[in-house]
Amino acid sequence: MKFQYTTGACATALLLNLGLASCAKKLMVSAAATPQAGPGTAAAAGPAVVPGVSLELAQDRARRISRLGYDLHLTIPAGKAAPIAATETVRFQLADARQPVQLDFKEQTANLKSVTVNGQPVAIDHHNEHLVLPAASLQTGLNKVNIQFTAGNQSLNRSEDFLYTLLVPDRARTVFPVFDQPNLKASFTLTLDVPADWEALANGPLLDSTVAAGNKTYRFAPSDTISTYLFSFAAGKFTRLSRRLGGREMQFLHRETDQSKLRLSLDPIFQIHADALTFLQDYTGIPYPFRKFDFVALPDFQYGGMEHVGAIDYKASTLFLDEGATQDQKIARSNLIAHETAHMWFGDLVTMQWFNDVWMKEVFANFMANKITQVAVTGSNYDLKFVIDHYPAAYGVDRTSGANPIRQELDNLKDAGSLYGNIIYHKAPIMMRQLERLMGEEPFRQGLQEYLRTYSFGNATWPDLIQLLDARTPADLQAWNQVWVNQPGRPLFDYDLQTSNGKITSLQLTQQAEDKSARLWPQLFEVLLVYPGGRTKELTVNMNQRQVSVPQAAGEPAPAYILFNSTGLGYGVFPVDKQLTSGLTALQNPVARAAAYVNLYENMLNGRSIAPQQLLAVCRQALPKEKEELNVKLLTGQLTDIFWKLLKPAERVALAPALEKELWQVLQQNPAPNAKKLLFKAYQSVALTQEAQTRLYHIWDKQQAPAGVKLTEDDYTALALALAVRDYPAATPILLRQLTRIQNPDRRKRMEFLLPALSPDVPTRDAFFASLADEKNREKEAWVTSALAYLHHPLRAATSEKYLPQSLALLEEIQQTGDIFFPYSWLQATLGSYQTPSAARTVRDFLAAHPTYNPKLRAKLLQAADDVFRAEKLVL
Repeated sequence: MKFQYTTGACATALLLNLGLASCAKKLMVSAAATPQAGPGTAAAAGPAVVPGVSLELAQDRARRISRLGYDLHLTIPAGKAAPIAATETVRFQLADARQPVQLDFKEQTANLKSVTVNGQPVAIDHHNEHLVLPAASLQTGLNKVNIQFTAGNQSLNRSEDFLYTLLVPDRARTVFPVFDQPNLKASFTLTLDVPADWEALANGPLLDSTVAAGNKTYRFAPSDTISTYLFSFAAGKFTRLSRRLGGREMQFLHRETDQSKLRLSLDPIFQIHADALTFLQDYTGIPYPFRKFDFVALPDFQYGGMEHVGAIDYKASTLFLDEGATQDQKIARSNLIAHETAHMWFGDLVTMQWFNDVWMKEVFANFMANKITQVAVTGSNYDLKFVIDHYPAAYGVDRTSGANPIRQELDNLKDAGSLYGNIIYHKAPIMMRQLERLMGEEPFRQGLQEYLRTYSFGNATWPDLIQLLDARTPADLQAWNQVWVNQPGRPLFDYDLQTSNGKITSLQLTQQAEDKSARLWPQLFEVLLVYPGGRTKELTVNMNQRQVSVPQAAGEPAPAYILFNSTGLGYGVFPVDKQLTSGLTALQNPVARAAAYVNLYENMLNGRSIAPQQLLAVCRQALPKEKEELNVKLLTGQLTDIFWKLLKPAERVALAPALEKELWQVLQQNPAPNAKKLLFKAYQSVALTQEAQTRLYHIWDKQQAPAGVKLTEDDYTALALALAVRDYPAATPILLRQLTRIQNPDRRKRMEFLLPALSPDVPTRDAFFASLADEKNREKEAWVTSALAYLHHPLRAATSEKYLPQSLALLEEIQQTGDIFFPYSWLQATLGSYQTPSAARTVRDFLAAHPTYNPKLRAKLLQAADDVFRAEKLVL
């Protein structure tokens, strides 16, 4: 169902979508007057009981239910396989008791032991993932439901000696009975019984902990009022640290054992959090809105981080860096911490009404993280980082036939996970920066402050925010919003330059939607006139029509060439001047060079202006001259992508000796340690000759890195895996020896999981892939995607392509059992390196055989397969 923004509408059916506070108040007054069901009163059936959380059900519950609270008591045994006994009390105000009430519980009925409603036992009515409370037992006003049950395991992420919840977007219902929708916020009071040597952290402040009979009981105070997807706890064998910065106490649980990483990382981890809090309080004008601010580092966490109120989760490897960390890794850590901290305001304080607006919390978290890192990390180039982080990732989806708009429709929360992706995380920040530029920084900031004040501790929609921002600008944001937010895709630009007597007489730009539709993307960007000797002239283009002139260009000297989108802020595929490649490395501004590199790559993929081999030559020529670390990262990424995806195997073998030699020379000549490491990684990636592989083996064997390069345990592990996938002689002993070098138990378990995927024995690899059909073997999703990347490495394509049909057949199950990023990660790791017509045909045959396939999963598949389809055309 698609809802349009309507000013002043108070219809109940629109309440959820619009989030209008005045309407909600009127509706609650009306609902409160509804008589209680009783003798002689017919009880209506209410919304249909269907799997998931339907929009109809969510709207009905938002109308009827308020003042929610949950008391949960979980008894967690030491053994991973043992069941978790639980009790729960749910309290809520009910405005209309004439209909049953559905609690969401996606588990077997056998997990429910007893249910009492308002002091009276009721029969357990559990079907289609819902526990139905009968209308006869409910009452208008306060209701109390007591449930004894066995907690569901799907989202408890249990390991042998720790576990953690991860409940976004609708996974709270996989653990306990709950009203699992974002606009029914509640306070959670949690009690955990755990083994005596375990630590625990949750949303609410810790009241006390007691030890008895080998068990420890943690009692937490009621949490702040939060959405169900933000409920969280972690428990297990962790080290607990506490520090006070900026007047705030912060607690941190982790399992890191590397003393060097701890020494180098702990101070930055705490300090970046403190700096981010300070920045956000100043920017928003709102003090930190919750009672506590703690965080947990988890091995192989599914995401970079998750913004649970009072208990943020992070992937440990992103937080704990060592002496070999590059500047890019340090900036990425700062961005991640700033992103999750920004969520405390954007997403946690003000939450979307429905998950069709999940992108709102992510766009502001990324948008604010970029601003914070700009001032928090010494030497960071905000504009350069923005271009490199966001544009390739956004284009990687928006160029595909499976592209989705930023804001998507959603009829049932069970499909909400498929809304996530690079459009939300990367195109949306580009859009938001264009919006800020259109409005001006201060009016934009004031609009955001008003939004946060208006909807604090509540829920809002994107139309709510657009209405507030629209009042602060003369621009027509409703029209602007339609193409940028509500539709997918990007424009293709072209130009016409006329000169006479060495002067520009006119410069005109045109845009055309990539899909040939009539859409236009109004935006501002720059063009750079480049002259011999390094002189430049930058002009701003207001691209608000299909064709625009650049009047300030008239009369300027005719340039040697023009660089389009020179500040990197425009969005689309910009034309490539024929002279660009020869003068590219002479550009002084690293952002301009990055924008040019990105633009060349997109034109190459579109089959216009430049071929893969030509762009590969540009990368090889630019690398010895490029001194900016982030641009070295961009160039080496493009180089290795073209090498593996867009060259035939025979072409790779022929090119490898020269390319290896060049990369090794550039590595030795570049004075910057971080750039050296990026170049070493590129050398490791393309190494095909016996000489290069032997060099890598000696580096690994002696643990002696090239001069100026700092390699860590993780780097040597990656090197061992790279040698194994090449079937280097004694590959199996290499992996087993590397296993003995790994001291951290969590990283050892990861390595053990990967071993069969890297075996030189095809039947062993076949058996490993077959094992992934069993859900329990996919529990560690980060391990699985790493294993798949090696299993489907281009050097293994001949024996792994046979896995593709079964990989696609498993996709729907993976969506149901995995976390939100897993389906796309599964597809990317599976399809990302293929270039054969037969692989492309497998995808097309699958889609043809499933004409009614889930549309959102179909889009994910088309996105992931785009490189395969393009390789068909470009690998000639």
